[in-house]
Formats: sequence, structure tokens, C-alpha cells
Amino acid sequence: MVLVPIGLTFYMITKTLTDYFLRKKMVEKGLVGEDAVKILSKEMNEVNRYSSLKWGLIILSGGIGLVIIEVFADWNELSSLPLGILSISISIGFLVYYFIVKNSRKNEDHA
Repeated sequence: MVLVPIGLTFYMITKTLTDYFLRKKMVEKGLVGEDAVKILSKEMNEVNRYSSLKWGLIILSGGIGLVIIEVFADWNELSSLPLGILSISISIGFLVYYFIVKNSRKNEDHA
């Protein structure tokens, strides 16, 4: 449970820094005003469009991993196998999300 606040803190710091560097580069290149608003709003729409799908798949795959861990509950306390199973299941959720978004964008480009 301690990892959740640490992870959220790391995410917020990383997001803040990347947003700062992006805006700094845009100002350096002279992209201010309407051009910057268009670029940033397009980026935010892309991120927000698939956000629910991403988190739904991550939570679903994490839950499946936890169920698998519970079914095979005879682990040694020092075993890292449960963490491996959870990591693999969450990674599979991310991969499913990636391929869904990739195929969706490919279909949008052809339309």
C-alpha cells in the first residue's frame, strides 16, 4: 500500500516536468497563441479519449492477476512469483490497450 502514494508522487512530478519542458520548447520555437492551443488541445483530446479504456484494462488485468495468485495460494512468503504474475497480467493489459489504440488510429487514418 506504500507503493501507491510513491507511484502517484512519481507520476505527478514526471507529468509536471514533461509539461514544463514541452511548453518551454514551444515558446522557444515561437509556438504561442492559437498554434499552441491547437497542439495542446489535440494532445489532450488524444489522451482523454482512451483514458477510461486504459484504466479499465489495467484494473481488469490486475484483478485477473490477483485471482490467479489467490487460486494458487501456496506461495512461500519469500517468493517473488506472485509479484511476477501481477506484473505480467498488468503488462498484458497495457499491451491490449496499446493494440486497441493502434488499430483504432489506423482505422481513423484510413477513413
